[in-house]
Amino acid sequence: MKRLWNIIIGGLAAIYFLLDAVFAMIAIPLARWIASQWMFVRVHRWIVSLGPYPTLLLFLVPLIVLEPVKPVAAYLAATHHVWIGLAVLSIGEILKLVLVERLFHISRDKLLTIRAFAWAYGKYVIARDWLTSLEAWQRVRRSRLAIRRYARGLRSSGASRAIFQSY
Repeated sequence: MKRLWNIIIGGLAAIYFLLDAVFAMIAIPLARWIASQWMFVRVHRWIVSLGPYPTLLLFLVPLIVLEPVKPVAAYLAATHHVWIGLAVLSIGEILKLVLVERLFHISRDKLLTIRAFAWAYGKYVIARDWLTSLEAWQRVRRSRLAIRRYARGLRSSGASRAIFQSY
C-alpha cells in the first residue's frame, strides 16, 4: 500500500513540476510584460487603492470572463477541432492563472485581513506543506533539480550548440 501511495504522490509531483515548468516558461514572461505596460501600472494603483472585499470580488472577474473557455474548448474538441480546442483551453487557462496570480501578488496582505480568506489560505498552506514534505514528492523534486543542473551545464558548455550544428 505504501508503494502505491508513493507512486501516486510521485506521479502527482511529476505532473505538478511539468506544469510548473510550462507555466514558468509562458506565464512568468507574460505576467512581467503585463506588469510593465503603462495601462496596467494604472490598474495596479487602482487595485492597491481598493479595500479587502472589493479586491476579493475582483478575483471573480478572471473566473467569470475566462471560465467559459473550458466548455468552448470542449465543444471545439468534440467537433474535430482538437488542436484549436487545446490552444483555446491553454491560452484561456494561462491568462486566468496569470491574472489571478498578479492580483494575489498585488493584494495578498490586504486579502489576508479577511478572516475567512486567511483561514482558507492557512489550510491551503498546511496542505501544500504536507504534500511537499512527502518522500515521493522530494524524490521527484530532487530529480527535477538534477535535470535542471544537467541542462544548464550543457548550455554553458556549448554542448547543445555542437549537437545542433552537427545536423
